[in-house]
Amino acid sequence: MVEYKNILFCSDFSEDANIAFLHALNFAKRHGAKLHVLNVPHSPFTYNRNIVDEHVPPESSHHGQAFFDKEVEAQAEKALRESYEKRLGDFKDCTFVVRCGSPDVEIIRYAKQNSIDLIVMGALGKAEHDRKVHGSTVASVSKYAHCHVMAIRNPAKQFTLPGKMH
Repeated sequence: MVEYKNILFCSDFSEDANIAFLHALNFAKRHGAKLHVLNVPHSPFTYNRNIVDEHVPPESSHHGQAFFDKEVEAQAEKALRESYEKRLGDFKDCTFVVRCGSPDVEIIRYAKQNSIDLIVMGALGKAEHDRKVHGSTVASVSKYAHCHVMAIRNPAKQFTLPGKMH
């Protein structure tokens, strides 16, 4: 049997992510695992897939725009807690985390640094409409993560194959 000790749930607050949370929590309860709830807030910066912006403290930005600040982090953590804390019920082995950067890179980095055994994400995120420019976070995480990745779809949505594949 596969044993999970650390489960990472990644949220962009999309409908699919909210459904994926139920699966992540269920797995954590079933396996007695720690649940990590992660959000990478939206950045005003555009990402090149081969370039990753690193955190630059505001004091070293020389009056330029900081990539990420404590206010953004606090707002994101508050949103995570408001969205998911009550839904934990009596489950207590949970941590809420906010990271800055490119979502796929930060998810993979966090998973590696924290010995994550399973990453659970919504199959379609809020930025899916911009997929041609940015690519799919789920696809990138699935391709490069060191552990299992589970993408959860919204069962109420009908999906069709592109072109003549259906």
